[in-house]
Amino acid sequence: MTLDPQARAVLAADAGLDRLMAGSCPMAQRRQDYEDSRRRLSLDPAPVSLRSDLQMQRPGQPLRLRLYRPEGAPAGERLPALVWAHGGGWVLGSLDSHEALCCELANAAGAAVVAVDYRLAPEHPFPAAVEDMVDALRWVRAEAERLAIDPARLAVGGDSAGANLAAAASIILREAADPQPVMQVLIYPTLDQAGEFESQRRLGEGYGLTTAALCWFREHYLGDAALALDWRASPLRAPDLGRLPPAYIVTAGFDPLRDEGEAYAARLREAAVPVTYECFEGMIHCFIVMSRRVAAAHHAVYRVAQQLRARWSEGAHARR
Repeated sequence: MTLDPQARAVLAADAGLDRLMAGSCPMAQRRQDYEDSRRRLSLDPAPVSLRSDLQMQRPGQPLRLRLYRPEGAPAGERLPALVWAHGGGWVLGSLDSHEALCCELANAAGAAVVAVDYRLAPEHPFPAAVEDMVDALRWVRAEAERLAIDPARLAVGGDSAGANLAAAASIILREAADPQPVMQVLIYPTLDQAGEFESQRRLGEGYGLTTAALCWFREHYLGDAALALDWRASPLRAPDLGRLPPAYIVTAGFDPLRDEGEAYAARLREAAVPVTYECFEGMIHCFIVMSRRVAAAHHAVYRVAQQLRARWSEGAHARR
């Protein structure tokens, strides 16, 4: 594999995630630096027909979400929907950091996208973020009529740490015998907090996401290292991956997390779950949110939309 020239240029111009962890600056500053980095690397959000902030009421802390409807979608038309969890190592990121991606996904898929503002660590350590993702999926399904969403075409997805949450939420819903999403979209997911993988050994320095960064995120998220063995934190360690939604899994060739995504695809196939696995060989971690600098980001969004449209179409035919 050869590192893509655009990815190489991003690495040369950006100090990567390690600088967000350097020194002793407040967590609020680290988070602002992450937001600024996403704005530098992402295009401005594309126009959509609706961008609406929502709030899910529940005991304790309300949960914020943001609904996007694609450009040109008639008001009130029931659309398929993708519930999305942003990346950022469970510590960084927000509704704003991934707004450009959510708008592009909505327009490309012709679908509603519901972004989840899950609670961040270390203020809210594991399993808070997983619980928020499960709550969000249940709430969107319950409120589908009001949100003009078709509950029979509800998918779940995320990038990086967000993909971890999407995968874990799918298993939790299965275990609770709740309605499943019709598809899970996992973009360069982190899936095993305790595993040792060749891609981590070979790619843990020099490609943006480093071994040091992975350790920093996991320590802030889990607190107790023993929790890395909990399958809600490490879905690859779940004893049973059968009866889960079909999956589209994307990895990047120069990402230390690459082997985890590939291993998860293999486990799902062994459990008779339909999987499409695709490695963007010249890419680095986070490339899908680098739309200003990396052309492959747009191709990845196109492929996500293509996979979702195909799945939603299959479901519509099956109901006839």
